[in-house]
Amino acid sequence: MVSLILPTDQPVTTADKTFIQLRQDIVEGVIRPSSKLSETELSTRYAVSRAVIREAINRLESCHLVERKANVGARVVALTQDGLEELYQVREALEGMAARLAAVHMTEEEISNLNSLLSSHFKTVQSGETYYQEAGDLDFHYRIILGSKNTQLISMLVDSLYHLIRMYRVQLGMAGPRVTTAFDEHRHIVQAISNRDAELAEMLMRRHILYTKQNSQKTLLSHINSQTRM
Repeated sequence: MVSLILPTDQPVTTADKTFIQLRQDIVEGVIRPSSKLSETELSTRYAVSRAVIREAINRLESCHLVERKANVGARVVALTQDGLEELYQVREALEGMAARLAAVHMTEEEISNLNSLLSSHFKTVQSGETYYQEAGDLDFHYRIILGSKNTQLISMLVDSLYHLIRMYRVQLGMAGPRVTTAFDEHRHIVQAISNRDAELAEMLMRRHILYTKQNSQKTLLSHINSQTRM
């Protein structure tokens, strides 16, 4: 199982470690979307007190992975068409801005490392089966967000929305022709950043996220239809 600990995470206490593990299990679908979260069951599962679980759930709510409803309690958020549409509208705007700023602010070394990261992804992409990126520094989008050097933008995309975005990305996945197409889109974005063409970098990133959204919408619709038939 891939670790979803980011460089910004510093798990020191049992509560920190439980929060990070629970967050990972939600993002990867080990705990399914829309699942009710029982403090008693989770405290047994993770071998911690209910107080630790309660704190973790509160923190997950601030990550937009958990929601509370009257007379229902805490639940994992559902993956919905409306939720995907709204989230990717925000991604398109903010990550487009991040790419524009990265073209101005990333150092030559950071751009070189970004190219190296894509090279490491190439072997996976060649198979055409999937294009999975680990969290944090091994995530192409994460690198560009940090490369924007804009603390407010980083806070919005990394501290607030990153794991909800990953939940959609990981659970809806990417397969077939879209795998190689997405990889090529990444290469073109990096080339624009390398050329210091901020306007082109933003346009390519916005277009890339739009295409990814359209692919994810089809996958989500297929999941919903298959569940309806069960």
